[in-house]
Amino acid sequence: MRVMILGGDGFCGWPASLHLSQRGHDVIIVDNLARRASDRELGVESLTPIRPLEERLRAWKAVSGRRIDFHLLDIAHDFEALVEVMREEGPEAIVHAAGQRASPDSIRSTWHRRYTVDNNVNATHTVLCAMAEASPDVHLVHLGSLGVYGYGRFRGLPLPQGYISATLRSGNVEAAAEFLFPPEPVGICHLTEAQGTLLFQFYARSDRLRITDLRQGIVWGVDTDQTRLDERLVNRFDYDGDHATVLNRFLAQAAMGLPLTVHGSGRQTRAFIHLADMVRCIEWALETPPPRGERMRILNQLTETHRVIDLAHRIADATGAAVVARDNPHGGEAADNDLAVANDTLGHLGGQPLRLSERLMEEVIDTVCRWSDRCDHARLADSGSRSLPFPP
Repeated sequence: MRVMILGGDGFCGWPASLHLSQRGHDVIIVDNLARRASDRELGVESLTPIRPLEERLRAWKAVSGRRIDFHLLDIAHDFEALVEVMREEGPEAIVHAAGQRASPDSIRSTWHRRYTVDNNVNATHTVLCAMAEASPDVHLVHLGSLGVYGYGRFRGLPLPQGYISATLRSGNVEAAAEFLFPPEPVGICHLTEAQGTLLFQFYARSDRLRITDLRQGIVWGVDTDQTRLDERLVNRFDYDGDHATVLNRFLAQAAMGLPLTVHGSGRQTRAFIHLADMVRCIEWALETPPPRGERMRILNQLTETHRVIDLAHRIADATGAAVVARDNPHGGEAADNDLAVANDTLGHLGGQPLRLSERLMEEVIDTVCRWSDRCDHARLADSGSRSLPFPP
């Protein structure tokens, strides 16, 4: 299968590109390298040394014998170029991982809010328009987040796979219906995903596009089997308060002998999935596309859930780290929530999913220790302590 990966230079897109390439798919990366530009803006780098993308691709060719092509392109603002690339490359499927996905970064300033909405919504709409014009049979797999649902709204009710059945009442008339579960985004980036969902719904209906939205838990870990093959292939590892996911940040703080910074009460429950399971989920979704004319498919992706404070204490108990509180950048978020999520996809993958264990935690900690000389301790120690745009 020819697969175009939008955002293939990023934390999720890069290991997905290598995994699919090794599995025999022809992979084309499209990226504008915005994630690297964000590092320069923030004055912080990935803890692991990320080589230029061209060097990464040469290394992959040397290690695997397989070629991954690359097009430098801003899909949010260059529709004609995207259409040209799609016609030239002829993809059978597209993995859309080109959104600005970091919730703290999306609310860092008014400019960042505007950028996140502009980039994410325009990128999604441009891709859908390009598919409708150039490749209407292509299957689009979007990497989304469970954060689009919101947290703690209906205690005891598992979050469905996108759709919910209900009885509607208007006056004295009742009718059974199934419709999209109403979103309650927890951040600007999740708000753009809710907007993207309406775009997916519209284009699946109006242009009969085939669309799968993978709503993922927090992705953690560093490497997959492919990124371990050569140091030049290493995946990025964010540890700062703007881009780091909570579990990776806790493990980095523990490895560097710093307190684990818990944002807010810590009683927020979150879903998690390991990087290696994430790429397997993408592959399964690509190989099982919905037929044309079917409504967009929504699949929840997670392996386990944890309260943030429980996660912190588990890591603290294993490493001897202290736990401290910080203001929550999501001021409107509830102080605590339960979280149950409907999830059937992992059962189709075969084998056991990777769950949080001392061995896997040690792998991440070993990575941090290996590159400890690249760590800006101030950025790691002060995670979450900056001035907030909303009152906590």
